[in-house]
Amino acid sequence: MNTQKVFTLLKRLKVIIKTNPEFGVELVLTTPYAYHNRDKVETIITSKGMKPFYYWCDDVREEFDNRTIDNKQAGLDELPNNWIHGVNPLEEPAVLDYSEWEVPPYREHYKNKNYDFGKMVFISNKYNVEHGHEPFGYFDIQSLYDMFSYLVGCGYEVIYKRPINKEFPMDQNEINSVHQGLDIRADVEGVGNISDRDLPSYFDKVHLFDDLVDEFDYNTTQMMLMANTDYFISPCGGNTVLSCLWDRPVITYVTQGKELRDNYFGKDSYFQRLSNQKCIPVFDIIGKINDNTYGHLVNNTGENDYTKLLEVIKNEIK
Repeated sequence: MNTQKVFTLLKRLKVIIKTNPEFGVELVLTTPYAYHNRDKVETIITSKGMKPFYYWCDDVREEFDNRTIDNKQAGLDELPNNWIHGVNPLEEPAVLDYSEWEVPPYREHYKNKNYDFGKMVFISNKYNVEHGHEPFGYFDIQSLYDMFSYLVGCGYEVIYKRPINKEFPMDQNEINSVHQGLDIRADVEGVGNISDRDLPSYFDKVHLFDDLVDEFDYNTTQMMLMANTDYFISPCGGNTVLSCLWDRPVITYVTQGKELRDNYFGKDSYFQRLSNQKCIPVFDIIGKINDNTYGHLVNNTGENDYTKLLEVIKNEIK
Protein backbone atom coordinates (compact mmCIF):
# COMPACT_ATOMS: atom_id res chain seq x y z
CA MET A 1 0.00 0.00 0.00
CA ASN A 2 1.50 3.38 -0.98
CA THR A 3 1.91 6.33 1.38
CA GLN A 4 -1.07 8.23 0.00
CA LYS A 5 -3.41 5.28 0.59
CA VAL A 6 -2.14 4.86 4.13
CA PHE A 7 -2.72 8.57 4.80
CA THR A 8 -6.23 8.33 3.36
CA LEU A 9 -7.03 5.28 5.50
CA LEU A 10 -5.77 6.94 8.68
CA LYS A 11 -7.80 10.04 7.91
CA ARG A 12 -10.94 7.92 7.67
CA LEU A 13 -10.22 6.50 11.11
CA LYS A 14 -10.24 9.93 12.69
CA VAL A 15 -13.12 10.47 15.12
CA ILE A 16 -15.42 13.47 15.44
CA ILE A 17 -17.35 13.75 18.71
CA LYS A 18 -20.48 15.89 18.84
CA THR A 19 -22.26 16.00 22.17
CA ASN A 20 -24.22 18.34 24.49
CA PRO A 21 -25.73 16.32 27.37
CA GLU A 22 -26.03 17.47 30.98
CA PHE A 23 -22.72 18.74 32.35
CA GLY A 24 -22.09 15.80 34.70
CA VAL A 25 -23.10 13.28 32.06
CA GLU A 26 -20.57 14.75 29.64
CA LEU A 27 -17.81 14.45 32.24
CA VAL A 28 -18.69 10.80 32.89
CA LEU A 29 -19.47 9.50 29.41
CA THR A 30 -17.76 11.78 26.91
CA THR A 31 -14.50 13.16 28.30
CA PRO A 32 -13.06 9.76 29.40
CA TYR A 33 -13.92 8.29 25.98
CA ALA A 34 -12.40 11.26 24.17
CA TYR A 35 -9.23 11.12 26.27
CA HIS A 36 -8.82 7.36 25.83
CA ASN A 37 -9.10 7.85 22.05
CA ARG A 38 -7.11 11.10 21.97
CA ASP A 39 -4.84 9.83 19.19
CA LYS A 40 -7.87 9.27 16.97
CA VAL A 41 -10.15 12.14 17.95
CA GLU A 42 -9.81 14.93 15.42
CA THR A 43 -12.64 17.27 16.41
CA ILE A 44 -14.82 17.70 19.49
CA ILE A 45 -18.04 19.70 19.15
CA THR A 46 -19.40 20.55 22.58
CA SER A 47 -21.15 23.20 24.67
CA LYS A 48 -19.78 26.67 25.25
CA GLY A 49 -17.18 26.83 28.01
CA MET A 50 -16.11 23.17 27.77
CA LYS A 51 -12.79 23.57 25.97
CA PRO A 52 -10.70 23.34 29.19
CA PHE A 53 -12.04 19.81 29.73
CA TYR A 54 -10.56 18.74 26.37
CA TYR A 55 -7.18 20.43 26.71
CA TRP A 56 -5.43 17.67 24.72
CA CYS A 57 -7.50 18.24 21.56
CA ASP A 58 -6.43 20.98 19.14
CA ASP A 59 -9.84 21.30 17.50
CA VAL A 60 -12.52 21.87 20.15
CA ARG A 61 -15.57 23.72 18.87
CA GLU A 62 -17.92 25.21 21.45
CA GLU A 63 -21.06 25.34 19.32
CA PHE A 64 -23.94 24.51 21.66
CA ASP A 65 -25.70 27.28 23.59
CA ASN A 66 -27.88 24.81 25.52
CA ARG A 67 -27.64 21.29 26.89
CA THR A 68 -30.27 18.56 26.78
CA ILE A 69 -31.38 15.81 29.17
CA ASP A 70 -32.37 13.73 26.11
CA ASN A 71 -29.41 11.37 25.72
CA LYS A 72 -30.14 10.48 22.10
CA GLN A 73 -30.47 14.12 21.11
CA ALA A 74 -27.24 14.81 23.00
CA GLY A 75 -25.31 12.42 20.74
CA LEU A 76 -24.58 9.81 23.39
CA ASP A 77 -25.74 6.90 21.21
CA GLU A 78 -22.49 7.35 19.27
CA LEU A 79 -20.42 6.52 22.37
CA PRO A 80 -19.70 3.17 24.09
CA ASN A 81 -21.77 4.35 27.09
CA ASN A 82 -25.02 6.21 26.49
CA TRP A 83 -26.55 5.92 29.97
CA ILE A 84 -24.85 7.26 33.09
CA HIS A 85 -26.56 4.79 35.42
CA GLY A 86 -24.69 1.83 33.95
CA VAL A 87 -24.68 -0.87 31.31
CA ASN A 88 -26.84 -3.07 33.54
CA PRO A 89 -28.30 -0.54 36.00
CA LEU A 90 -30.52 -2.99 37.88
CA GLU A 91 -27.79 -5.54 38.61
CA GLU A 92 -24.71 -3.30 38.61
CA PRO A 93 -25.80 0.34 39.03
CA ALA A 94 -23.33 3.01 37.88
CA VAL A 95 -20.93 0.42 36.41
CA LEU A 96 -19.97 1.41 32.87
CA ASP A 97 -18.19 -0.22 29.96
CA TYR A 98 -14.64 0.86 30.77
CA SER A 99 -12.96 -0.61 27.68
CA GLU A 100 -12.63 2.87 26.13
CA TRP A 101 -12.76 4.96 29.26
CA GLU A 102 -9.81 6.82 30.80
CA VAL A 103 -9.98 9.72 33.24
CA PRO A 104 -7.89 12.66 31.99
CA PRO A 105 -5.09 13.69 34.41
CA TYR A 106 -6.66 17.05 35.16
CA ARG A 107 -4.86 17.57 38.48
CA GLU A 108 -1.45 17.17 36.86
CA HIS A 109 -2.37 19.43 33.96
CA TYR A 110 -3.99 22.26 35.95
CA LYS A 111 -1.79 22.27 39.09
CA ASN A 112 -0.60 25.86 39.52
CA LYS A 113 0.66 28.59 41.84
CA ASN A 114 -1.87 31.23 40.79
CA TYR A 115 -4.57 29.88 43.12
CA ASP A 116 -2.60 28.34 45.96
CA PHE A 117 -4.20 29.33 49.27
CA GLY A 118 -2.57 26.56 51.29
CA LYS A 119 -5.02 24.09 52.85
CA MET A 120 -8.20 24.32 50.77
CA VAL A 121 -11.74 22.95 50.79
CA PHE A 122 -13.96 23.52 47.76
CA ILE A 123 -17.71 23.56 48.48
CA SER A 124 -20.00 23.38 45.45
CA ASN A 125 -23.70 24.07 45.78
CA LYS A 126 -26.77 24.30 43.53
CA TYR A 127 -30.41 25.30 43.79
CA ASN A 128 -32.35 23.94 40.84
CA VAL A 129 -35.68 22.36 39.99
CA GLU A 130 -35.10 18.61 40.18
CA HIS A 131 -37.29 16.27 38.13
CA GLY A 132 -40.18 18.73 38.32
CA HIS A 133 -40.21 19.25 42.10
CA GLU A 134 -38.75 21.76 44.54
CA PRO A 135 -35.03 21.56 45.31
CA PHE A 136 -33.73 19.36 48.10
CA GLY A 137 -30.24 18.52 46.85
CA TYR A 138 -28.60 21.67 48.16
CA PHE A 139 -26.98 23.26 51.23
CA ASP A 140 -29.02 25.91 53.05
CA ILE A 141 -27.52 28.95 54.77
CA GLN A 142 -27.45 27.41 58.25
CA SER A 143 -25.60 24.31 57.04
CA LEU A 144 -23.15 26.48 55.08
CA TYR A 145 -22.55 28.62 58.17
CA ASP A 146 -21.79 25.46 60.16
CA MET A 147 -19.43 24.16 57.47
CA PHE A 148 -17.62 27.47 57.03
CA SER A 149 -17.18 27.90 60.78
CA TYR A 150 -15.78 24.42 61.30
CA LEU A 151 -13.43 24.43 58.29
CA VAL A 152 -12.05 27.92 58.95
CA GLY A 153 -11.53 26.87 62.56
CA CYS A 154 -9.44 23.94 61.27
CA GLY A 155 -7.22 26.33 59.34
CA TYR A 156 -8.64 25.82 55.85
CA GLU A 157 -9.32 28.37 53.17
CA VAL A 158 -12.79 27.67 51.73
CA ILE A 159 -13.89 28.26 48.15
CA TYR A 160 -17.68 28.48 47.80
CA LYS A 161 -19.37 28.14 44.41
CA ARG A 162 -23.07 28.28 43.68
CA PRO A 163 -23.85 29.21 40.06
CA ILE A 164 -26.90 31.29 39.24
CA ASN A 165 -27.29 29.39 35.94
CA LYS A 166 -26.13 32.25 33.76
CA GLU A 167 -22.48 31.23 33.64
CA PHE A 168 -22.76 28.40 31.09
CA PRO A 169 -25.16 26.59 28.72
CA MET A 170 -28.17 25.30 30.67
CA ASP A 171 -30.18 22.10 30.53
CA GLN A 172 -33.97 21.97 30.94
CA ASN A 173 -33.88 21.79 34.76
CA GLU A 174 -31.60 24.82 35.01
CA ILE A 175 -33.75 26.79 32.56
CA ASN A 176 -36.84 26.07 34.70
CA SER A 177 -34.96 27.24 37.79
CA VAL A 178 -34.07 30.55 36.18
CA HIS A 179 -37.68 31.08 35.09
CA GLN A 180 -38.88 30.48 38.65
CA GLY A 181 -36.31 32.87 40.12
CA LEU A 182 -35.06 30.33 42.66
CA ASP A 183 -32.57 31.55 45.26
CA ILE A 184 -31.17 30.40 48.63
CA ARG A 185 -32.04 33.04 51.23
CA ALA A 186 -32.58 33.29 54.98
CA ASP A 187 -33.23 35.86 57.69
CA VAL A 188 -30.11 36.08 59.84
CA GLU A 189 -30.38 37.67 63.27
CA GLY A 190 -28.52 40.94 63.44
CA VAL A 191 -27.86 40.94 59.70
CA GLY A 192 -31.16 40.72 57.86
CA ASN A 193 -32.22 38.74 54.80
CA ILE A 194 -29.18 37.43 52.91
CA SER A 195 -28.35 35.05 50.10
CA ASP A 196 -25.97 32.12 50.41
CA ARG A 197 -23.71 34.02 48.03
CA ASP A 198 -23.49 36.86 50.58
CA LEU A 199 -22.40 34.54 53.39
CA PRO A 200 -18.69 34.22 52.43
CA SER A 201 -18.21 37.95 52.99
CA TYR A 202 -18.79 37.38 56.73
CA PHE A 203 -15.77 35.06 56.97
CA ASP A 204 -12.11 36.03 56.56
CA LYS A 205 -11.06 32.80 54.88
CA VAL A 206 -14.13 31.96 52.77
CA HIS A 207 -14.03 33.09 49.14
CA LEU A 208 -16.98 33.34 46.76
CA PHE A 209 -15.78 31.62 43.61
CA ASP A 210 -17.16 34.34 41.33
CA ASP A 211 -14.84 36.89 42.94
CA LEU A 212 -11.83 34.84 41.83
CA VAL A 213 -12.76 34.67 38.14
CA ASP A 214 -10.55 37.31 36.56
CA GLU A 215 -7.48 36.38 34.52
CA PHE A 216 -8.91 33.09 33.24
CA ASP A 217 -12.36 31.98 32.05
CA TYR A 218 -14.93 30.41 34.39
CA ASN A 219 -14.08 26.75 33.87
CA THR A 220 -10.32 27.23 33.66
CA THR A 221 -10.43 29.17 36.94
CA GLN A 222 -12.38 26.49 38.78
CA MET A 223 -10.17 23.73 37.38
CA MET A 224 -7.03 25.56 38.53
CA LEU A 225 -8.55 25.99 41.98
CA MET A 226 -9.68 22.39 42.15
CA ALA A 227 -6.24 21.16 41.14
CA ASN A 228 -4.93 22.72 44.37
CA THR A 229 -7.82 21.60 46.61
CA ASP A 230 -7.50 19.10 49.48
CA TYR A 231 -11.19 18.23 50.06
CA PHE A 232 -14.48 18.65 48.21
CA ILE A 233 -18.05 18.90 49.52
CA SER A 234 -21.00 18.86 47.14
CA PRO A 235 -24.64 17.87 46.64
CA CYS A 236 -24.90 14.78 44.46
CA GLY A 237 -25.01 15.41 40.71
CA GLY A 238 -22.79 17.20 38.24
CA ASN A 239 -21.00 19.08 41.02
CA THR A 240 -19.93 15.80 42.61
CA VAL A 241 -18.80 14.40 39.27
CA LEU A 242 -16.63 17.47 38.71
CA SER A 243 -15.26 17.23 42.24
CA CYS A 244 -14.29 13.58 41.69
CA LEU A 245 -11.84 14.45 38.91
CA TRP A 246 -9.07 15.69 41.22
CA ASP A 247 -7.92 12.59 43.13
CA ARG A 248 -8.91 13.98 46.52
CA PRO A 249 -11.70 13.02 48.97
CA VAL A 250 -15.21 14.07 47.93
CA ILE A 251 -18.11 14.18 50.40
CA THR A 252 -21.38 14.08 48.47
CA TYR A 253 -24.84 14.77 49.91
CA VAL A 254 -27.45 12.40 48.40
CA THR A 255 -31.19 13.04 48.78
CA GLN A 256 -32.89 11.22 45.90
CA GLY A 257 -32.75 9.37 42.62
CA LYS A 258 -31.15 6.28 41.18
CA GLU A 259 -28.07 7.01 43.27
CA LEU A 260 -30.01 5.44 46.18
CA ARG A 261 -29.69 1.97 44.63
CA ASP A 262 -27.61 -0.51 46.57
CA ASN A 263 -23.91 -0.31 45.69
CA TYR A 264 -24.34 2.74 43.42
CA PHE A 265 -21.16 4.08 45.01
CA GLY A 266 -19.40 0.70 44.90
CA LYS A 267 -15.74 0.34 43.91
CA ASP A 268 -16.55 -0.20 40.20
CA SER A 269 -19.00 2.70 39.96
CA TYR A 270 -18.07 5.69 37.84
CA PHE A 271 -17.98 7.84 41.00
CA GLN A 272 -15.21 5.70 42.49
CA ARG A 273 -13.40 5.24 39.18
CA LEU A 274 -13.36 9.02 38.66
CA SER A 275 -12.24 9.79 42.22
CA ASN A 276 -9.75 6.93 42.63
CA GLN A 277 -12.01 5.39 45.31
CA LYS A 278 -12.32 8.65 47.27
CA CYS A 279 -16.06 9.46 46.95
CA ILE A 280 -17.94 9.38 50.27
CA PRO A 281 -21.77 9.44 50.02
CA VAL A 282 -23.90 10.84 52.84
CA PHE A 283 -27.58 9.96 52.56
CA ASP A 284 -30.51 12.15 53.64
CA ILE A 285 -33.40 10.48 51.83
CA ILE A 286 -36.31 12.89 51.45
CA GLY A 287 -39.45 10.76 51.65
CA LYS A 288 -41.88 12.96 49.76
CA ILE A 289 -39.81 13.08 46.56
CA ASN A 290 -38.74 9.42 46.36
CA ASP A 291 -41.15 6.71 45.21
CA ASN A 292 -38.47 4.09 45.89
CA THR A 293 -36.02 4.58 48.76
CA TYR A 294 -34.21 1.25 48.20
CA GLY A 295 -34.19 0.30 51.88
CA HIS A 296 -32.60 3.52 53.15
CA LEU A 297 -33.69 5.25 56.33
CA VAL A 298 -36.18 7.88 55.18
CA ASN A 299 -36.43 11.51 56.25
CA ASN A 300 -40.17 12.24 56.41
CA THR A 301 -39.93 15.71 57.95
CA GLY A 302 -40.26 17.39 54.56
CA GLU A 303 -37.04 19.29 55.28
CA ASN A 304 -33.35 18.62 54.81
CA ASP A 305 -31.44 17.20 57.76
CA TYR A 306 -27.73 18.01 57.51
CA THR A 307 -26.78 16.39 60.83
CA LYS A 308 -25.06 13.35 59.34
CA LEU A 309 -23.37 15.44 56.66
CA LEU A 310 -21.77 17.67 59.28
CA GLU A 311 -20.71 14.61 61.30
CA VAL A 312 -18.98 13.10 58.27
CA ILE A 313 -17.26 16.40 57.45
CA LYS A 314 -15.87 16.59 60.98
CA ASN A 315 -14.74 12.95 60.87
CA GLU A 316 -13.05 13.22 57.47
CA ILE A 317 -11.58 16.73 57.54
CA LYS A 318 -9.35 17.64 60.45
